[in-house]
Amino acid sequence: MSSAYRPLLAIVLLVVSTWALSTQEASGKWVMQMGLPLFVVMFVRYAVHVVLVLTITLPKMGTRVFRSHHYAMQIIRGSTSLFAILTIFMALSYLPQAETTAIFFLAPLLVLCIAPWFLAEPSRWYRWLAAFVGFVGVMVIVRPSAGLHPVGVIYALIGACVIAVQFLCTRKLAVDHSMTTLLWTGLVGLLGGLILIPFKWHEGVAVLSDFAPWQWLLLFNIGICGTFGHLLQIKAYQHAPASLLAPFNYLQILSAAVLGLLIWGDFPDAWAWLGILIVCASGIVVTIVEWRNNQGVKKLVQGMIEGK
Repeated sequence: MSSAYRPLLAIVLLVVSTWALSTQEASGKWVMQMGLPLFVVMFVRYAVHVVLVLTITLPKMGTRVFRSHHYAMQIIRGSTSLFAILTIFMALSYLPQAETTAIFFLAPLLVLCIAPWFLAEPSRWYRWLAAFVGFVGVMVIVRPSAGLHPVGVIYALIGACVIAVQFLCTRKLAVDHSMTTLLWTGLVGLLGGLILIPFKWHEGVAVLSDFAPWQWLLLFNIGICGTFGHLLQIKAYQHAPASLLAPFNYLQILSAAVLGLLIWGDFPDAWAWLGILIVCASGIVVTIVEWRNNQGVKKLVQGMIEGK
């Protein structure tokens, strides 16, 4: 059976990936609260990423995994990915995890708006409306009475914009093997980590020298969960189209809220949940509208409902 006819498996893989990525972010927030500098966290995260991807791909693909049709675009995408991760962890150092994750979900809406200029896709009014509604949802989340740190909000908004650019670069690299793109993301991130880590090397060594085994495990877990989260996403999208899976990405907000509650006792209030629901609804509704224009996806979902 073709992988395109396994939507239930794709949904399960994607849901697990949302938990893995939320665990990555929670682990990074936690170790930074222990005093470990962000640049050290980034270096370890990408070092683990590269080791895991090479371990998985070299036996099957050999050195072909390094080959790209667009090396410059791989470097650009890797750089935006590095900057996105930096802004995510900077935002998390100021904000609760659920609210931070919700703000980052502006990125898919931004992609829909700017795609006509970068990807030669048609401009549609409902995409702009969805982006506006999503931004209203973010404004509800970050309202003054919420008490969220403005610096953290700024980092989160910048991060959403950077992630949108990363998505567009990924679309440009569709001709490359997905594992090639994943590897180059790690290689560029590792190079960035090597450049940045000297600025915090002595501070990082001092903190790491006092780390207990469980803290080391937590540190390495950032790279492990981040890498496998993206691997699971790749596998999910091999079994079902993006337009079908897109709504399930928003479950990452729920996993972020659960982890925030369990680790820090943070949980969004009623107004924050209202804003989160507005962001999610705007993304899901625009996905459904796009989906109705895609007959292939409609047939796929109909087959899933009928148990075919």
